[in-house]
Amino acid sequence: MNSQEKSEKEIREELTDGEVRIRRYRPGDEDALYEAVRESIPEVSPWLSFCHQDYSHEESAEWVGSNQKNWEAGEVYAFIVEDEKTGAFLGGCGLNQIDRINLRANLGYWVRSSQAGRGIITAATRLLAGFAYEDLGLVRLEIVVAVDNKASQRVAEKVGAVSEGMLRKRIRVREIFHDAISYSLLPEDTYPQFG
Repeated sequence: MNSQEKSEKEIREELTDGEVRIRRYRPGDEDALYEAVRESIPEVSPWLSFCHQDYSHEESAEWVGSNQKNWEAGEVYAFIVEDEKTGAFLGGCGLNQIDRINLRANLGYWVRSSQAGRGIITAATRLLAGFAYEDLGLVRLEIVVAVDNKASQRVAEKVGAVSEGMLRKRIRVREIFHDAISYSLLPEDTYPQFG
């Protein structure tokens, strides 16, 4: 069954490994998102445009609302990353730029600053990759990381993504262009049994 044959009800909205849970954004997530982004501005803002010095509650509400619409349209699948036991907001991850003809998507992630270095986003990325392969029927995920963003490169490498080279001026964050490393992640890289 390919992704077009799956009904909306068959696409999971929550996945867990017992410690980390990823789940679809829902109304009421605005405050937790706002707090996590505000905490993370020094570390995350150089790499992600949404995270900036003037980030507001309104932007959090807009993000949550747009992700509801994008999910329903099958255009973007954005997830909150939470602690399975406490429900604490740890970061975010998602799939965008979905290409249903070539069965590929862009995979992105971020972790709130106080939770960095604990393997949380590595675990979340594995869960998200499983969702992409199993629920959406994708066969290629791409992770594009600025060359100076070493922490995100480590996550890509830990999940088994393969570097396919450097792309010049590939990422633009607030009018600054960054060269980027392009990684690919295939089912057999993450889950050898799929190969």
